[in-house]
Parts: sequence; structure tokens; C-alpha cells
Amino acid sequence: MVIKVFLASSSGSTAIKKKQQDVVGFLEALKVDYTQLDIACNEENRMWMRQNVPEEKKPANGIPLPPQIFNENGYCGDYETFFDAKEDNMVYAFLGLPPPPGSKEAEQADEAHVVENGTHAEETNAEENPDDSIEVPVEERNGDAHGEEVLAADEEEEGEGGEEEEEEVAEGETADDEATEGETAGDEALAEEDQAVEETDEVTEDTQAQAEEEEEQEEEEAEVQEEEETE
Repeated sequence: MVIKVFLASSSGSTAIKKKQQDVVGFLEALKVDYTQLDIACNEENRMWMRQNVPEEKKPANGIPLPPQIFNENGYCGDYETFFDAKEDNMVYAFLGLPPPPGSKEAEQADEAHVVENGTHAEETNAEENPDDSIEVPVEERNGDAHGEEVLAADEEEEGEGGEEEEEEVAEGETADDEATEGETAGDEALAEEDQAVEETDEVTEDTQAQAEEEEEQEEEEAEVQEEEETE
């Protein structure tokens, strides 16, 4: 971008000459690249300047006086607006140029940026303290405390596992006891059945012996009766 300063080299006005020298001298002090365009000797420059100054910036008679300042084809202002920007340390903004780093205007721009959105300060702190933005693993932050928590969790899991094993063992023993009781009850039932069979056999034998005795007795009585009849 080229800064254009329209001047009148042969102006008879002392005031205009002083204003032109003030603008040029300040731009040279800031080391801003600019081009001087003479409207006194070049009708084309004079017509271009008059046509490109906005209507609201022209004086009452409609003829703008030098110096007039442009950034390429964009209008910056006249001497009065340039002077106000210089007093406010806003010349670079007036010219449409970025302020150089470290300049007072750059510092003011940074402060204005912070006031507007409040993000600049946070970004600066993040750049100055990059470690704060790095997420540290929980293990590294907690150190031994985390290790103790892990050990406690493992012990708790082992304790729960041991209780479950004990319950399984107890249930297994209970099942074995019930099976043993069932077998014992079965043996007792078999023993009772054997005893009943033995008693039945004894009764049968007694009955048979008694019957045999009765038969023998009846036979004897029959023989005695026969003998008596024979006599």
C-alpha cells in the first residue's frame, strides 16, 4: 500500500506550506513510505484529488485544499484529521497501516483489544505458561495417593472374592451333609425292612410248627379213638 500526499509546491499560502511540511516531516520521522503528488504542476493530479475526496469532507466552496492524504485510492483525510490522529497517537490507524511492534500505538491497540473481548490476556498467559495448559495424567498428579487407592481397590476385590469362595465351600459342605444324611436314612430304611422280613419269617416258622403239632395231636387222638372202638 502506498500513501499518497497531494501537495501544492508553488502555493502562495504560508499556512498551506506549513501544513504540508508538517505532514511530510512526520511521515519521514515514522519512516512511512509515501509519494508526493504535486497538484500545482500537474492538472491530472489536481483533478484526481478533487474527485476522490468525499463530498462530506469537502469545504463549503467544494474545493479541497492541500495537503490531502490517501492510502492508494482510499481517502484518509486532510491536515486537520491528520493532526488529530497525531495527537491521539493514532497516525497508523489514520493511514490504514498496521502499527509496528513496540510502538505506543501498538500498545494502545493491544489494550483496546483486551477491553473489547478479554481474550488477549488469556492468550498471553497461555503462551507464557505453556505447562499450565498441558493436562497432567492423574497418576502423576496424585503420585503415591493414587497407588494406595489402586492397592485398596485390589484388596477389596480380593476380599470379595474370598467371601464368595467361602460361601461356595460352605454350600458344598452343606450339600455333602445332606447327601450323607440321605444315604444314612436309606440304610436305616433297608435295615428296618430286613428286620421286618426276619420277624415275618419267624412268625411263619412258629405257625408251621404249631400246625404240625396240632396235626400230630389229632392223629394221636384218632388212633386212640379207633383202639377204643375196636375193643
